Amino acid sequence: MKKKTVEFSSHTGNLALMRNCVRDFLNGYPFSEKERLLMVLGVDEACTNIIRYAYRLRDDQLIALSMEGLRRCVRMRLRDYGEQVMPQELKGRSHDMIKPGGLGLYLIRNAFDEVDYLLKRRGTELVLTKNLE
Repeated sequence: MKKKTVEFSSHTGNLALMRNCVRDFLNGYPFSEKERLLMVLGVDEACTNIIRYAYRLRDDQLIALSMEGLRRCVRMRLRDYGEQVMPQELKGRSHDMIKPGGLGLYLIRNAFDEVDYLLKRRGTELVLTKNLE
């Protein structure tokens, strides 16, 4: 079982390093290039949402990303300690509307087979699972 954890501050300048970590972690798994790209973009979008909504653009807050390769799937866990948003309040928009914003949830849900929001006493844990075919 392959496992890696990365912690970084909520500064958007850290997102490129995080994307590289996710990309490196996914090497060796039998995903297509498109699937890999979507997963990297999905985790990036989730981090951007944490920065924007949970931390209200504060750039000095902790984000923890743990990645694990299991027998039947790859699982990414994003942990924040910011404001919680109830999962039923998360609304994307229709992906055929032409305007900026609102497609992040659509992207995340298409990149991963399971998307689970676990509300913690402080903050949220987002669990993203991609099945191995």
